[in-house]
Amino acid sequence: MRWLVTGAAGMLGQDLTAVLAKVGETDAVAATRADLDVTDQMAVREAVAAADVVLNAAAWTDVDGAENAEEAATAVNGHAVRHLAEAAGKRLIHFSTDYVFDGRTTFPYAEATEPAPINAYGRGKALGEQAVLAAGGYVVRTTWLYGAHGPNFVRTMLRLAAERDTVDVVDDQQGAPTWSYALARQAVALAGAAAAGTAAPGVYHGTAGGSTTWYGLARAVFAEAGLDPNRLRPTTSDRFRRPARRPAYSVLGHDRWAMTGVDPLPDWRPMLAAAMPALLR
Repeated sequence: MRWLVTGAAGMLGQDLTAVLAKVGETDAVAATRADLDVTDQMAVREAVAAADVVLNAAAWTDVDGAENAEEAATAVNGHAVRHLAEAAGKRLIHFSTDYVFDGRTTFPYAEATEPAPINAYGRGKALGEQAVLAAGGYVVRTTWLYGAHGPNFVRTMLRLAAERDTVDVVDDQQGAPTWSYALARQAVALAGAAAAGTAAPGVYHGTAGGSTTWYGLARAVFAEAGLDPNRLRPTTSDRFRRPARRPAYSVLGHDRWAMTGVDPLPDWRPMLAAAMPALLR
């Protein structure tokens, strides 16, 4: 197939490109922000025209920055996604986030749950989801993403371990840490299932199984790196005041994968162990 990866310089975008190369998909265009401005509707139409599958990893990812620049964030996470959806339709696989939910539940969110965002970033992402679904495309929501490319929580913990004797980490937010490379493999498999007619359009949750807190994840990162997890100290989110509210519970259910023939992602803990060699390079 002919592939277009948008946001190809980002953490997930680089992993998507790497996975496509590994599985032998040589007809793939990796479009960075410099190559394709997804807010430019005409440019999007031209870029999408030649693709059989569009993997949209382009996004405004500064959650706190979106609070003071909601219009700019929504231009990328909402309106630009509409341009992609109108041009690509069912050929589009778009990546979204747990931040479309308010985090007030205590059980995993089903794919059919209506969004209820509590911050500007989430509102923009929810708008993008609506456009993709209206055009008959695919939405893959993920959470707590980490990987070898770009800043993320796991790499931050490794950096702080080298800089401080102790590190305070929030222990009152629950989620499913997910390796971007594993998500990229799943998304490429979803595209194959879509082409084969075994994966219906709609929402899928691309997250690891199980759940933990940021503190629990940090302890696992230290353990995998051969560091003493007791250097970490649990704390509460009110100790780290940030412009954007975060969902307290970000665990997503994965029921829709059963009908596609594509396996859901494994539990977060063995996933982290598999990811650590790439993160420690």
